[in-house]
Amino acid sequence: QVQLVESGGGLVQVGGSLRLSCSVSGRTSSSINIGWFRQAPGKEREFVARIRWNGFNRYYADSVAGRFTISRDNFKNTVYLQMNRMKPEDTAVYYCASDSTGRWEYPGQGTQVTVSS
Repeated sequence: QVQLVESGGGLVQVGGSLRLSCSVSGRTSSSINIGWFRQAPGKEREFVARIRWNGFNRYYADSVAGRFTISRDNFKNTVYLQMNRMKPEDTAVYYCASDSTGRWEYPGQGTQVTVSS
């Protein structure tokens, strides 16, 4: 099983930047994906970005493409989500997830991101 712990959320102004971290441990393999999802108040959880654990195959939601970057630090076993040019609609609780079981699992508590206008 893969354990995930998110960190790095906070308050940022419109147009600002924030970096989220997802510490990954447990039974990983090069074939699994680590993803970021978010859920705004009153809305369903939505996909943001994902990366294969081997560091390749990155995908983004259209709403964040060109502004967000997902990456992985091999030595720290951490996946990052660099968020730039942030908008009020980026406000949400962000969750790190893995598909090691064949479907997306969200074991962490999430981290709150608030973009103020």
